[in-house]
Amino acid sequence: MTEATIVNCPTCGKSVVWGENSPFRPFCSKRCQLIDLGEWAAEEKRIPSAGDLSESDDWSEEQQ
Repeated sequence: MTEATIVNCPTCGKSVVWGENSPFRPFCSKRCQLIDLGEWAAEEKRIPSAGDLSESDDWSEEQQ
């Protein structure tokens, strides 16, 4: 018998068992999953990179 893996919900911090009984894992609920998705869609969350360019940088694929 293997020990269940427990993770914390990234949205609310509640403990979640990582397994078939937790269909929204790593989230505790559909609500927390949708809150997280909304934050990504609104660009409140992002993965940082050294080469981030904003739309105002006048970058195009033709420039070298």
